[in-house]
Amino acid sequence: MPLDPATGVHFELHGPPGGRPLVVTLPLMASFADIFGAAMAPVLQGYLDRLADRYRVLLVDYPAIGRSRDIAPAALTADRACADLLGVARAAGFDRFAYWGYSWGGNVGLQLAGRTDRLDALVVGGWPALGGPYEELLQAARRKLPNPEPSSLKVLRSPAQYAQWIEYGQSVAGWPERDAVTRIACPRMNVFGGDGDLVEAGIPVPIASRIRANRGALEALGWRVHEIPGHGHGLCMQPEIAVPPVRAFLDEVVR
Repeated sequence: MPLDPATGVHFELHGPPGGRPLVVTLPLMASFADIFGAAMAPVLQGYLDRLADRYRVLLVDYPAIGRSRDIAPAALTADRACADLLGVARAAGFDRFAYWGYSWGGNVGLQLAGRTDRLDALVVGGWPALGGPYEELLQAARRKLPNPEPSSLKVLRSPAQYAQWIEYGQSVAGWPERDAVTRIACPRMNVFGGDGDLVEAGIPVPIASRIRANRGALEALGWRVHEIPGHGHGLCMQPEIAVPPVRAFLDEVVR
């Protein structure tokens, strides 16, 4: 379980050394069981059991969680996040790789795809590839900053670290989403739970409804859009439901 000295990111590799490189980010992480406890360890294992036969899975403690070094909250911009993830992927021996992120991790995946040609495939889970609720989530983060919810503090090292979500949100404010998404050339998938809209700090954060509304536009741009009915935003904690459609997509497009 090495620490990349250049980025300060702690990471783990699972699966055969010759497997197809796959980066899996939040809400999964290298120190998942340490952070969430032994009772949650089967969630991570459920992903690995369904992926690590064919894929060389890279898990990271990011951003500034688990065994990774601290990042000053003001430094967590989209540019910094993408540079760190590309750096730790290279430290892990990945030149080209598929990327799978959920929620914030999916948000970052869109930013990453616009900054590199190293992606063999992109899976954006629980976040709209078009019509992302960037402003709504930024407003909610500002409201929650004085008193972050316990679920956030379970992962973060201190309440002060919560400010990093505001800094990141500000860094993508005004991002030319449609132009950037149109230019993504690698195989791409947007997957979500059909009941995955949220309300954060009293602010509606439309996720499932935005993906559904933009499905036609995404498919016209070459995206694979997959809705899992009857599941909410917590779908990512159910590997038996979340992994099979993504695995089928990856098996098809990653050779």
